[in-house]
Amino acid sequence: MAALVVPRWGRLVETGDRYEPYRLIDPEGAVVEPVVVYFQELLAAGKAPSTVRSYGMDLLRWWRFLQAVDVSWDRATRREARDFSCWIQETVKPRKIKAKAPRAVRGAGASNPVTGKPSTGSGYAPATVVHSETVLRRFYDVHRDAGTGPLLNPFPLDLFRRSGRAPPHHNPMDGWRPERVGRYRPSLPRRIPRSIPEAWFNKLFAALPSNRDRALVAFWISTGVRASELIGMRQRDVDPGQQLISVVRKGSRAVQQVPASADAFVWLRLYQQEVQGQIARGRTQPV
Repeated sequence: MAALVVPRWGRLVETGDRYEPYRLIDPEGAVVEPVVVYFQELLAAGKAPSTVRSYGMDLLRWWRFLQAVDVSWDRATRREARDFSCWIQETVKPRKIKAKAPRAVRGAGASNPVTGKPSTGSGYAPATVVHSETVLRRFYDVHRDAGTGPLLNPFPLDLFRRSGRAPPHHNPMDGWRPERVGRYRPSLPRRIPRSIPEAWFNKLFAALPSNRDRALVAFWISTGVRASELIGMRQRDVDPGQQLISVVRKGSRAVQQVPASADAFVWLRLYQQEVQGQIARGRTQPV
């Protein structure tokens, strides 16, 4: 494992087709058919294209690892799954090379100069490792049920889950929690919420060049919604009277109202005054 070299095999490409938003392509330009089948299952279950992309990146890493160990995807065993789980936790994450001015590189474990918190190093984040295990286990479950993959899932559930009733000492008066513990799924540590000092945030806010940017940051900080959910807001989704905004959640695609700060609505109003008469008006138009 220490001498294993994983090639930059294939790529995940965006198609622009809503029925097939992403494809996993091998170096010769051919589509990886087992992944196509899995993507179709995800779309049929109502998953968003962003979810398909996230799952596709996990599958791309798995396919590259299989190329390194010279094993076909349908011949993979729990030995390959175990080795992959060890490799992804210890390897250096490949990064895109950008033509920018060189910056000082901090060593693994060095503290961030702004937040004062230790760096996570150059490997994959624990959340990425956990997400990868879940995606690959579900991928092989789909092909096992269809009869197109191995009979035994290379990424099985934990032995505790597979032997007898799980959990055996559950109180019938209590609710059931989601059980998703895989054998090769590492524990996800609880992390302290990320933050920056108040003075640094004030400097950041003062450096924003427009009222539009100030409104976006003020809504983002006060609501905690995703940036994509915030940018997708329409004019009817803003309710200054109750200090609420409506966003479409990424996973469930449900519309949810969330409270926002009064300052955010003030910055939004200032931005609207600047562009009055320059943008289309309408309840369904973007904010």
